[in-house]
Amino acid sequence: MIDLKKISDEAFLSSYKENLKNRKADVHALDEVLTLEAQRKELTSEFETQRAEQNRVSQEVGRLKSKGEDASAIIAEMQILSQQVKEAGKKLEVVKEQLLKKASGLPNMSHASVPVGQSEEDNKIEKVWGEIKNFSFKAKEHWELGEALGFIDFERAGKVTGSRFAFLRGGAARLERALIQFMMDTHAKDGYEEIIPPFMANSKSFFGTGQFPKFIEDVFHVDGTDYYLAPTAEVPVTNFYANETLDGAKLPQSFTAYSPCFRSEAGSYGKDTKGLIRQHQFNKVELLKWTHPEASYEEHEGLTRQAEKILELLELPYRRSTLCSGDISFGAAKCYDLEVWLPGQEAYREISSCSNFEDFQARRANIRFKDGAKGKPQYVHTLNGSGLAVGRTLVAILENYQTEDGKIKIPTVLKPYFFNADYL
Repeated sequence: MIDLKKISDEAFLSSYKENLKNRKADVHALDEVLTLEAQRKELTSEFETQRAEQNRVSQEVGRLKSKGEDASAIIAEMQILSQQVKEAGKKLEVVKEQLLKKASGLPNMSHASVPVGQSEEDNKIEKVWGEIKNFSFKAKEHWELGEALGFIDFERAGKVTGSRFAFLRGGAARLERALIQFMMDTHAKDGYEEIIPPFMANSKSFFGTGQFPKFIEDVFHVDGTDYYLAPTAEVPVTNFYANETLDGAKLPQSFTAYSPCFRSEAGSYGKDTKGLIRQHQFNKVELLKWTHPEASYEEHEGLTRQAEKILELLELPYRRSTLCSGDISFGAAKCYDLEVWLPGQEAYREISSCSNFEDFQARRANIRFKDGAKGKPQYVHTLNGSGLAVGRTLVAILENYQTEDGKIKIPTVLKPYFFNADYL
């Protein structure tokens, strides 16, 4: 959530309004927040004035009683004041609740380096890595390869569950498991603490990371509970430190988390209906950091490089793009997308988004730090990114490592997970 104290600053307010336009967000929502903030200030002043008067009268009652004088008139006055204070307090709480609801719908302030643009077409390509293979045959898409090899079964998954689910069998099942292990091993060796979180989280945790209330239609709810299936490990793991104050000397904190992810894919009707690209359930290894504000952009670069390292070790061609203002996510101040090359589609497809949220999530989840015993509590900066989306990495391997006779070579770095075999 944005810092409401800043919106009283005219320079920030002007920049933030421009930011909303660049993000294609509702500028009028800010006007509503400003109105509610003005009401909050007025009601707060009224409440505090009445409460101060109540305290004064209460002290006067005590003084009169101590002298044995009649205090009945002033007691009656105190009762009236007490009721007024209660009513003022209720009005203030209502406005605070309305303000929180409206303010929580405002997106983050974009970093100055984010390019202004309308859509993904305006994203800035920062880097292209790897050599795209020139096949001597027409490359097949992963779902064709998977079905031909008996590795992926969409039909039976549809029977058992429904559309956008799949059974992985044999070589694909082993590849999925190997990728999870390989990613976790690599990140752990590089200093990330391994963590396996709950695969469900409550609504408060979803609010903390910015998914709620804006994206509530995108998740699966467990009826009769306050539990929702996690769409990414970002939700439970970011909230690991909710309502805590960390030791600034121990920042950054770095976790790597494995979890299955569940998404309703609301609004994606007709997109990627074939294959594993857009499923209701998939596996992912996530990278998360809680950092000192002064170091967050340096750490953001490091986290992104950590995700890139997996692609490079697997020898999968990819590119890195900085998302423009019209394509960046609601909560991110800056985001890099990593897109892997899929020869079957003859296109780059997203495989990781690495975001710096600055203090946007920390304010919502109340995660702070202190530098030393006498340091003033400050909000941490939170970062996360896929390291990587496992199913999409499997897709990339099937397509990039296919042979003319329909086999799939095993990337060199994964061979130890396959008893040094050459093919799936």
